Amino acid sequence: MSSMLMLLRQAVEVGALRAIDDQFARFIAADESPGRMLLAAMVSAEAGDGHVCLPLAHVSAERLFAGRWPELAAEIWQAAEWTDNIDSALEGWQAVSDGSQPTPLVLENGRLYLQRLWQSEGRVAAFFAATALLNRSAAEDIRHQLDILFGQQPENWQKVAAAVALTRRVSVISGGPGTGKTTTVAKLLAAMLATHAQPLRIQMAAPTGKAAARLTESLGKALQSLALDEQLKQRFPTEATTLHRLLGAQPNSQRLRHHANNPLHLDVLVVDEASMVDLPMMANLVAALPAHACVIFLGDRDQLASVEAGAVLGDICRFAELGYTPARAAELETLTGIALPASTGGSRVGDALCLLKHSYRFDAHSGIGQLAKVVNAGDVAGVNTVFHEGFQDIARHSLTTSEEYQHLLDACVTGYRPFLRAVAEGASPDVVIQRFADFRLLCALREGPFGVSGLNERVEQILHLKRLIQRPLEGRGKWYTGRPVMISRNDSALGVFNGDIGVALPDSEGELKVWFMLPDGSIKAVQPSRLPPHETAWAMTVHKSQGSEFTHTVLVMPNTSLPVLTRELVYTAITRARSQLTIYSDERVFNRAIMLRTLRRSGLAERLKALGDTFAQ
Repeated sequence: MSSMLMLLRQAVEVGALRAIDDQFARFIAADESPGRMLLAAMVSAEAGDGHVCLPLAHVSAERLFAGRWPELAAEIWQAAEWTDNIDSALEGWQAVSDGSQPTPLVLENGRLYLQRLWQSEGRVAAFFAATALLNRSAAEDIRHQLDILFGQQPENWQKVAAAVALTRRVSVISGGPGTGKTTTVAKLLAAMLATHAQPLRIQMAAPTGKAAARLTESLGKALQSLALDEQLKQRFPTEATTLHRLLGAQPNSQRLRHHANNPLHLDVLVVDEASMVDLPMMANLVAALPAHACVIFLGDRDQLASVEAGAVLGDICRFAELGYTPARAAELETLTGIALPASTGGSRVGDALCLLKHSYRFDAHSGIGQLAKVVNAGDVAGVNTVFHEGFQDIARHSLTTSEEYQHLLDACVTGYRPFLRAVAEGASPDVVIQRFADFRLLCALREGPFGVSGLNERVEQILHLKRLIQRPLEGRGKWYTGRPVMISRNDSALGVFNGDIGVALPDSEGELKVWFMLPDGSIKAVQPSRLPPHETAWAMTVHKSQGSEFTHTVLVMPNTSLPVLTRELVYTAITRARSQLTIYSDERVFNRAIMLRTLRRSGLAERLKALGDTFAQ
């Protein structure tokens, strides 16, 4: 066994690489040079960490394994035996091409890709760069409808966002919590329906079942507040679905019912929580869209990127910072009556974007809103100021002693007690599920005493000791009345998907079932034995909480700084809280986290710019 093979296996044993990274390297370059083996393992590992590609400029001994395990990294680097430079390992390697050949790896602009991610990135870049104009109606008609729906204030970014979406086939509306993304969509759909003579097939979707349910609920509320005639309201979509359901995901397969050769049957698609959409899913979605369809993406660019590879929304929204081109600014002013700054640095992609800037949910008396703002800015001094200003809706506690850890567990008992009271009183499944959303424990990690696995076990223990739940005896399974679970793998045949949350309750016959609330508000009961892989959900990761809101959110962070603790993670957790936020964290760990940005390596922004410039010529 070669030295590189042994070292890669050692890297797997210590957790620096995954087993699949090692196997991929063996498969791609088993009989090749050790440098090629290392590059193959690294590009696979990058994909596992959410990166789309491996920039060769980032390949160094110091950056290997993100600076962790430096001694092992140095030994592996030496074993790679770079003869001249890294490029020399790529010369003549039959596993690598420029994409014109069906090779496992693709090298483009100094970036090494897995073939499928390179293809996905190219498809997404081409889609967003070729943002066609829409000429459904005269500018006067659009201006008239927007004035009716949004008024005629001199500054109204919701109105601008609606104008952007009404005049582009593809548009992106980004904004933080409470900036009115759903209200904006309700009004722009009303304007779209009013200015379009033919009926429109409109569909709404989101990455998870919970996000789809929230979109359904919030759009319904927005419609109730609009002074529209009933005939027009009847033409609105009534419920959102998940992207997996929309595309027709097949059980135990990567196949989708809808694709380029069998496109979706729709004219307008609204996609909420777009920050959660990973690159492969986005590629599948844009491939399945009919050529005439109008697509509106909603999301918060400052939230965590998707769990899988890519940060599509974040990469696209970079172009919003460049401003609108002069022609686009003039067009939007004609449509809205709002004077917008123009920029010679604007771009075709940026002309299809709008950032909402005013939060209607959080006012000056909201600690949650103020904290989210300073965290998003990476303002450590501002964070400390907010915590010391006496806001009643935020609190921070240390978590360094056993007494403080017990304080956290006691807070969980208090938080979950109303939910468990509803369970004990035999409340209906829909009421129980709604009560479960009143309080939630969010973790930055999956493992350990501060992670999901450790806290799920400890919370379950203390709830059992307090006689709020009755856990079965050891060896008799994990099911009990009131057990909350989260699905971790899609099952389209059963109709439950990754991220869906259910609660175990007896049915009318006394048989324990797991009850889920579907996006349309209906309730579905499933036998526990039929569920796909799942886990107890007293605690959940911040990643899994995206698309959800909780009346009282509790964030738990470990006592040591880790690469996973970033500004985006903290911001996402804060913005899950509707009325109350409690943070358990060492102050230094918290402050360091908000100074660390999440960086996803990809070539999407560069490809968007290149394609946008090409289309503009």
